[in-house]
Amino acid sequence: MFGKFIQHQRTKHNMTQEHLASVLGISRPTYMQIERGERELTISEAKKLAALFDMPLLNFLGEEEVKNLEIEIVATKKKAQKKAVTEVRISVPQEKAEKFEQVLLYILAKIGGKPNIGQTVLYKLLYFIDFDYYEKFEEQLIGARYIRNHYGPTPVMFAKLMEQMEKEGKVEKLKSKFYKHEQTKYLVNPNKPVELSALSAQELAHIDWEIDRLGDLTAAQISALSHVDTPWGAAKEREALEYEHVFYRPAETSVREYDAL
Repeated sequence: MFGKFIQHQRTKHNMTQEHLASVLGISRPTYMQIERGERELTISEAKKLAALFDMPLLNFLGEEEVKNLEIEIVATKKKAQKKAVTEVRISVPQEKAEKFEQVLLYILAKIGGKPNIGQTVLYKLLYFIDFDYYEKFEEQLIGARYIRNHYGPTPVMFAKLMEQMEKEGKVEKLKSKFYKHEQTKYLVNPNKPVELSALSAQELAHIDWEIDRLGDLTAAQISALSHVDTPWGAAKEREALEYEHVFYRPAETSVREYDAL
């Protein structure tokens, strides 16, 4: 039953009926009819829910779960064991995971407490930090893998590393509201020092520069900025973004001064 599928997706994403009703522009009683199977969705409503649940529209309408990206962090010199899994499996070198963690904790220590800094803003901040650095210096800072979804670039490593950091007591996950919109926040544990050994002075200066220029944007504003960027625009839904596409950026997102032709 389609209503049960929608209810399952809502609870899986820790969303309330009130929030989904607000997104759809309907009353909560009307939304409850959808979950009970007493009211059909319009096409525009289905598109909104599919985007909210980070699913392709066809998967949503067909009540098909999207294949999960299973992340495995492996030591550089070790080969990951092959397993028969239905999920897409990505092996992440330990060094890259450690650098991703240090960048993330540094961001959270500096601006994680600001009301606009929820999970969506963190996704886009990490994206711009990575891709802007590559455009400016033609080398990777983290070099993380990002995929395209409806709301913009999503770092594949994020969920697995956050889960790990929560277990280690490095961060705390919270649910809050920002201008009536539900958001997921992460606060760094002040009693645990933030390790920065994997980051150079140039990399830290770049991260500070990105925080200064993007750290006050709302989720909607920074998502809109990522949508005009070439790496996101050139990728298909749930496809990996290509770093080389930063050299074909529009003026709105390019951060490098190029020599005049």
